[in-house]
Amino acid sequence: MPADLNGEGPVLASPEAPNPPQISPVPRISIQAFCESQEVAAVVQAAMSDRRMQKAHVKLHMGGAPAAVEAYRSAPTPNVIVLESAQDRAALTANLDELAEFCDAGTKVIVCGKINDIVLYRHLILKGVSEYLVAPFSVLEFVQAISNLYNAPGASPVGRVIAVIGAKGGVGASTIAHNIAWSVANSLETSTVIADMDLGFGTAGLDYNQDPPQGMAEAVFSPDRVDANLVDRLLSKCADNLSLLAAPATLDRTYDFPETAFEAVIDILRASTPCVILDVPHLWCGWTKRTLVAADDVVVVAAPDLASLRNAKNLLDNLRGARPNDRSPKLILNGVGVVKRPEIAVADFAKTMELEPTAVIPFDAKLFGAAANNGQMIAEIEANGKTAEIFADLARDLFGKIESRKAKRGLLEPLISALGRKKARAA
Repeated sequence: MPADLNGEGPVLASPEAPNPPQISPVPRISIQAFCESQEVAAVVQAAMSDRRMQKAHVKLHMGGAPAAVEAYRSAPTPNVIVLESAQDRAALTANLDELAEFCDAGTKVIVCGKINDIVLYRHLILKGVSEYLVAPFSVLEFVQAISNLYNAPGASPVGRVIAVIGAKGGVGASTIAHNIAWSVANSLETSTVIADMDLGFGTAGLDYNQDPPQGMAEAVFSPDRVDANLVDRLLSKCADNLSLLAAPATLDRTYDFPETAFEAVIDILRASTPCVILDVPHLWCGWTKRTLVAADDVVVVAAPDLASLRNAKNLLDNLRGARPNDRSPKLILNGVGVVKRPEIAVADFAKTMELEPTAVIPFDAKLFGAAANNGQMIAEIEANGKTAEIFADLARDLFGKIESRKAKRGLLEPLISALGRKKARAA
């Protein structure tokens, strides 16, 4: 920040400055701003059209912190909340504490105020606030504050990677993956990419009624060209918050990959997208195992039959051994209740797995058949149905929304940790 030539303190750079700061692009995140003044609202509005913010999904509201508290009583919080407040420290703290009751884990908060007070700044940081901006500030300063949350050295990756695989072929793992991605994008309003890794026979393009000319194959077969710009060009937009990295689903060549073939693509997606769903084909080779082990969460989809029981058990045991410090994989039983078909009872399946299924999806040939043939998701055909509700619950569970609302004690993780330490000392 340049110094005033008269020695009166720093001078804020304007957007027209000859040497503007180098600001990394903001990743594909959701941002909601709650402003009190037209001046700050105008800055946020101008930032929305800045080239560095083109991937972000921004919504502007008026009403400040009280409006934010009211908005999130019944809605999931975005990746970033921007709050403008002219209140004193006590009133602002009270609003932040109330917001904390509804704030999801991982949500970052930027507070905008008019008080240039280092004591207030430190107080807000201790409360878990990510940044405090003193108004008036420029468009570039606002964009830089957002960018620094994800691009500063040591910043955690933007996205979570969830890998979905079937215990055997034909159990509907791809359908499950596609519907979970749809629910995360729509129900949770979270930017999501579904990556179809079954290059020869992938069905994501069909399920989303998309036929993109390019996709996963172009990235995997050109490892020397893979970067964020290339991957962004290969994505096909399916909905407001959902993009598809499609498989070619052609057999004009064979698809034999080295163990690390997909790593660069996944790393780029993780760095720019809050949720990445990997539709992993039913294979057991170097790259599929590496993909499953490296994912943040793994979902194993099985049918209530003997082959699924054996294969799911093998998969779960292998992944538990390879991921000793991670959450246990999720188990989903799909297509349960086919008339006159002998099935292994859910309780017996769970006992053998030593794991309760996260979801049990009933067999519904008419519903799933219509969705497949029409290139639609279950929620598009029967939005208020039981199956759509199961997928919405799965999305919340996998993305931590349910747990975070029950266990939340502060705005962000630093505050949660601090409270935990305080309780431990009191005990």
